Amino acid sequence: MGTMSEVISFASPGEFFAPVSSDLIDGLIAQYGSMRKRIDEVSDIMVGEIAGAVSYFFEGNGRDNRYGMPSVERIFEKTGAVAALNSAYWSKAMHLTDVLNYMPQARRDEWNKSITEMTCPEFEEETVRTTLMNLLNMRSKFLAERVDGIFRGLSGEHVTNSPSGFGKRMIVAYVLNDYCGYYSSSKCGLINDLRCVIAKFMGRDEPGYSASEGLIRSLKHNYGQWVSIDGGALKIRLYMKGTAHIEVHPDMAWRLNATLANLYPMAIPPEFRQKPKRTLKQFEMIQRPLPFAVINVLASMKQAQRAIKQEGDWRNQYRFENVTNALKFDHYGEVSKHVIAEAKSVLESIGGAHCEEGWYQFDYSPNDVIEEIVASGCIPDQKAHQFYPTPDSIAIAAVELASEGATQDMLWLEPSAGQGGLADHMPKDRTTCVEISALNAKVLELKGFNVTCADFLQYNGQLFDRIVMNPPFSEGRWQAHLSHAATLLNKGGRLVAVLPASAQGKDVLPGFNITWSREYANEFAGTSVSVVIMTAEVQR
Repeated sequence: MGTMSEVISFASPGEFFAPVSSDLIDGLIAQYGSMRKRIDEVSDIMVGEIAGAVSYFFEGNGRDNRYGMPSVERIFEKTGAVAALNSAYWSKAMHLTDVLNYMPQARRDEWNKSITEMTCPEFEEETVRTTLMNLLNMRSKFLAERVDGIFRGLSGEHVTNSPSGFGKRMIVAYVLNDYCGYYSSSKCGLINDLRCVIAKFMGRDEPGYSASEGLIRSLKHNYGQWVSIDGGALKIRLYMKGTAHIEVHPDMAWRLNATLANLYPMAIPPEFRQKPKRTLKQFEMIQRPLPFAVINVLASMKQAQRAIKQEGDWRNQYRFENVTNALKFDHYGEVSKHVIAEAKSVLESIGGAHCEEGWYQFDYSPNDVIEEIVASGCIPDQKAHQFYPTPDSIAIAAVELASEGATQDMLWLEPSAGQGGLADHMPKDRTTCVEISALNAKVLELKGFNVTCADFLQYNGQLFDRIVMNPPFSEGRWQAHLSHAATLLNKGGRLVAVLPASAQGKDVLPGFNITWSREYANEFAGTSVSVVIMTAEVQR
């Protein structure tokens, strides 16, 4: 049987852990020694008459303790104080390195238990250095242990949990405790281990060891529904009774099985350890997700508040009120400027406008959309969906052309609507939007539009009196979208489209009267394309 480094080529020492500075350990040992000396001094002093005097402090200030107070001698026993000191400093030492992030959940549970129950060994320099070095050197083993721990942590009560690997649906029980809705940190850690291993396969940064607790909180808003996680690398469906169903993308499952086979070579059939020849239909292609550092920033955003000065109350000069549909960064200064820059880009891509007060203002409630980004790890792919929001100047001009002669009973449509750059200027109660991106469709729903999440070229709904569109341009796709839109136009209706300038003067819709606007150059962010606005009506 080969070693882990032979099977998993990415498990190289430099990829996993930040080095532990010798100076940091020296400082920690010195702090411990100083505190240990003080404990010895306090224990020696708190005896006899001094203990009797101190007891009055406890008697006078401890009356609210319904369970009674222990004796002063018991409080100042040296053994308990040293045990607490050892636990506190072992906890500090573990946080000097990234080791907790890369430990399997089972090992992390053991460490947390020893620290909580104060059963850690003496915090001596040789023991500390040896323990940390051993843990750092076990990083390859941790990867295999994580995969094994995930598999062992599956529910034994569900027959769908396959003994032959990760190719089928897996079920984790008691992710939520009973029906009270509180999550189990241990079970969340198990799911986090799976995400960490998959992140390693994807060449992605890894989530912190508590990152999946936030994921489970967001899944509680979608009980019983499949939610795509981490760019489609896996799907999770959470039930109110606390059970989580998990399906791993085939491109990830075979890698997990190969790692598991390193531990149990006879248990995993060869066909489960090989890369699938084709992707199963129920799985979409895996997208490249955002870095976890960016996702953590988005997940920790807070409700923006405005300070209102109050007259006549010198003790409370200001009161704070929530700003509707506005969010702000939390702990802004503790995150790198590159991470913040990417998080800002994400907020702008979903319609957030940066205000001089420091928060991001939306024209809808953004919390559900951000939760979806945090879970999926992705925002709409501009290249895949040709999502380039329509600039306001062009949107207003296009809708004004469509509004000429419009009546109050007319039905409007924006195909391939994105986040509603055109629809925002159309009558909301009579406007339908068709959008292929589920995330963009969510934004449109929250804005109050009637939305169909679908590829517009496959859409065959009712007929409309006004159609205003900004179709995708690449590979001549605008012509197909334009032709399909024309089939959805009522008699006497009008179609207004933002098209590439090269379309001007061409017979793009035979049988229609066509007029063209002036050319708009360099109006779209992220592209230098020039456009014109076409207005089409059926010839009479």
